[in-house]
Amino acid sequence: MCGVTTARSVAPTTADVAVVVADRAVAAAAAAATLAAAPDAVVDGALAVMADRLGAAREAVLEANAADVAKARERGTGPALLDRLELGPARLADMAVQLRTLAGIPHDAPQREVRDLPGDLVLLERRRPVGVVGANYEARPNVTIDIASQLVKSRNAGVLRTGSAALGSSTALVDHVVAPALTAVGVDPAVIQLVPSPDREAAFALVRLPRLVPLVIVRGSGESTRALAREAARHDVRVLAHADGGGVLYVHPAADRAKVRDLVTRSVDRLGVCNRLNLLLVDDAVHDDLVPELSALLAGLGIAVSRPPHDHPRGYEWALDDERSATVTVDRASGPLDAARIANEETSGLAAGIATEDAAAAEAFLAAYTGTGVFWNAPTRLLDGFKLLAVPETGINLDRVPGPRGPVTFRDLAVRQYAVVPRVAAAHSSTGG
Repeated sequence: MCGVTTARSVAPTTADVAVVVADRAVAAAAAAATLAAAPDAVVDGALAVMADRLGAAREAVLEANAADVAKARERGTGPALLDRLELGPARLADMAVQLRTLAGIPHDAPQREVRDLPGDLVLLERRRPVGVVGANYEARPNVTIDIASQLVKSRNAGVLRTGSAALGSSTALVDHVVAPALTAVGVDPAVIQLVPSPDREAAFALVRLPRLVPLVIVRGSGESTRALAREAARHDVRVLAHADGGGVLYVHPAADRAKVRDLVTRSVDRLGVCNRLNLLLVDDAVHDDLVPELSALLAGLGIAVSRPPHDHPRGYEWALDDERSATVTVDRASGPLDAARIANEETSGLAAGIATEDAAAAEAFLAAYTGTGVFWNAPTRLLDGFKLLAVPETGINLDRVPGPRGPVTFRDLAVRQYAVVPRVAAAHSSTGG
């Protein structure tokens, strides 16, 4: 194994960051073949051992996380970001459940027959790993496991980079959970690399390696993530970006008020996540009657209400405002089409829902909203890989072009290859892992 494979290396200076990132990518690429060739049972076995290691290494992981949280509190970090950063026994247990669930999901066939060709030939469509996939994310150490597990399931190597807030926790997860699990099943643990530097330059270095790391998953706060996506484009690196979020709920006159109260309550159970309630649109016909009731409900949940005239854009994402994260914007809409227009034009396009018992109104809203997830009498909090698809996600891609959109899972981390082979070869080729 290469000498740069563990996450415990001494943190480099800024001048060395690009070299360190490139070295990590080289190490991951060198180890990738051991994972790409692994049978399904070995891959799933690694995930199962990761789940076990979350229990066995719980003390070491929680100790590292407690140190990260303590440093964040000293810096004055607000409750929303602390919520994203903090692990605990319950959250580790949830992570283990997700790993075991992922291990039990059948693998897609590595190839399928498309059609016969002249000359007794057959056209096959094959799924191949990308090779080395990069990932940049901030203060959410659980994402280290989410992304590492998706890469392992898809047989891709990876280079992970996180910020200073979660680096200690992420290091512990790689050293005590991911690497031992891969070693236990005979896969080179160097396939999953963690950049040991919190320097922001490491993120930019990661998107400048098109031959080594052709795809990078970028997650984080708005403009910084968009800046990484622009830099990646300049270097011919593809990104799956999750830069913005914020859920929208439109309350139609025909909404069941008990359901509305329940939807609002369930949509603000966590404030530091992208799919929480961000903008509450209440129809003109019930606005004056209903807004005081909903404002009181939110106040009882510790949530402030921002009403017109706003000192911020209508779709402002409160989860990214550490000082005012416990806020929901409330405004008017003049029907389902107007609500969908506002959600389309003034928010990120992550998720929007309608509360109504009127099927025609719901169908009009569902047809008009063009964002990634649309909901009828259901909370936008469901737009999450595990909640929606029963698979952990690497992030939620908001692209408005063909390709993976919404929660990105292991099934999206493959490239298509066409193979033309003799019929006799196709008959003998394996379609299982």
